[in-house]
Amino acid sequence: MASGNAELRERARALFPGGVSSPVRSFRAVGGEPVPVARASGARVTDADGREYVDYVAAYGPLILGHAHPAVTAALAEAAARGTAFGALSPDEVALGERIATATGLERLRFVNSGTEAAMTALRLARAATGRELAVKFEGCYHGHADGLLVKAGSGVATLGLRDSAGVTAGTAAGTAVLPYNDADALADWFARRGADTAAVIVEPVAGNMGVVPPGADFLDALNRLPREHGALLVNDEVITGFRLRYGLSGLLPEADLVCLGKIIGGGLPVGALGGRAELLDLLAPDGPVYQAGTLSGNPLAMAAGRATLDALREGGAHARLEELARHLENGLHAAARRAGAAACVARRGAMLSLFFRAAPPRDHAEARECDTDAFARFHGAMLARGVMLPPSQFETWFVSTAHGEADVDLTVRAAHEALREASGGPS
Repeated sequence: MASGNAELRERARALFPGGVSSPVRSFRAVGGEPVPVARASGARVTDADGREYVDYVAAYGPLILGHAHPAVTAALAEAAARGTAFGALSPDEVALGERIATATGLERLRFVNSGTEAAMTALRLARAATGRELAVKFEGCYHGHADGLLVKAGSGVATLGLRDSAGVTAGTAAGTAVLPYNDADALADWFARRGADTAAVIVEPVAGNMGVVPPGADFLDALNRLPREHGALLVNDEVITGFRLRYGLSGLLPEADLVCLGKIIGGGLPVGALGGRAELLDLLAPDGPVYQAGTLSGNPLAMAAGRATLDALREGGAHARLEELARHLENGLHAAARRAGAAACVARRGAMLSLFFRAAPPRDHAEARECDTDAFARFHGAMLARGVMLPPSQFETWFVSTAHGEADVDLTVRAAHEALREASGGPS
């Protein structure tokens, strides 16, 4: 039986903490109510009341081809007819692994079920390989909800105003050092003091969980150089950026020893992957002493959806089109902010972008936290009222898909002009 938004929210509140299965979906950061999505196609989602929105959430990144892409749904239907889970090696698992290896140059892969699992396993592997215990992450970067990584994380943690999480022990947190993102001097200072104790540095090459914060050239140079000079491993978390900025890895951290992937490689189904040099990945069980396992790892449905997605990206000139559309949206949002007299700016890298309520794009987490989140909340509500679905947090990334068209971008820019005036308190 069909149910409307209000009824679904009421039923969900009786079942789930906060009425949701993941915190940012609660819309608390924007002072609103969760929008239940009943169906989606292309660049549009439709709520349980039948209202349609142009969607820039894109399931928080996986849906680079848009919702219900015909090639992906066909691959899923065919795979489901063969069986939904095997607990065994499957042809699509090998096929997707080969596509990823060819595109990225990774010598070995291990499929897991989420980006969290990939990052957690990467650090376990790095500690085993180096015989050291300390890991370095950067403030505002989010690498999943494993205990040792919930220290000054971004995304939903930043949204809720938390610095870390209850339930994480002091001993676990002590194994992770946190440095400011985009600060090459801070990284150099750390390695000068604690380089011999450091197992790994983990980083998003383009931060996407405090809004989009691109790296500086000096920061990238330090990341590519310092861990290697001190015998530590560099873990490149491309869960968001992998296959989004171009076909393959972003290319920003060529010296990375381990790479985390997710989102796009599963075509919208739960997936993660860890890749790297054979000598490192072969430390994983059953070949080595580092244990990792998963009942649904390499699930045939996720493998089929990922294979279909990568094939569509490789064959269609998709990334050039994504760059064109995202640049159009960026320019339109800049113009809308200027016309509205709003204290807002846009940061973009490829088909990832954020509109920040501050005078200039932030370079790190501290600057991102200076944004006017109340203004963003008003803007978000005003855009929703005009039929545009944005991520419900100042600190999440907007995603453009190949399903978006010029008309969708034009509609979004017109809505943004009105919404920015409304959010800034100016005349509409």
